[in-house]
Amino acid sequence: MSELIDGSGVLADRIAAVRAFLAAGTAQQDSAVELRVAASVVHLGLVARVLSPVLALAVLHRRVGRVRAADLLWQPTLGSMFPLSVRSAALDGGEGFAEPECVGEFGAAVARFGVNEHILRGNVASALAAAGRTLAEARPDRRDDVRALIGGRLAGAGDFEPDGSFRRRSCCLIYRAAPDRRGALCGDCALAPVRGPMDS
Repeated sequence: MSELIDGSGVLADRIAAVRAFLAAGTAQQDSAVELRVAASVVHLGLVARVLSPVLALAVLHRRVGRVRAADLLWQPTLGSMFPLSVRSAALDGGEGFAEPECVGEFGAAVARFGVNEHILRGNVASALAAAGRTLAEARPDRRDDVRALIGGRLAGAGDFEPDGSFRRRSCCLIYRAAPDRRGALCGDCALAPVRGPMDS
């Protein structure tokens, strides 16, 4: 995945492909979808795909590492569940959870397409919270471990609601891909209505 950050055009090609996909889904020309919207969606997909297995390794197997883009091998299919592998040498037996270095590398690369730091950090927080929720649902016996590992890393980018759901303090911008910028909002979006106790 180092090709995504080396300026070779792989990241630009992926953003263009996602832009075309978003536009086709709403019967628009590619140019109708802002480049930064497609770039943010690409960023969210990349960090979500990487953070999920890295968090699981930290929680379930105590394997922690500063995974760089160069440590990741992928098959760049469209969609969030593209095939991915991590070089084992990038992981160690340390305790806790370290945000992979590739997250910062991807963020710096995507920022060149007009996505600001506030949105990038929100994307990371959203991805991490979702990975934590999925892991805690699959392994309720490790729920406390998950919350302890990720809680501090979400500070400033979002908060947990009383019902346990996560609400980010930014928006990934995907709603702007729809005609007239009136698309649906993600469940954890800062722009979404506040959920009450009866909504949970």
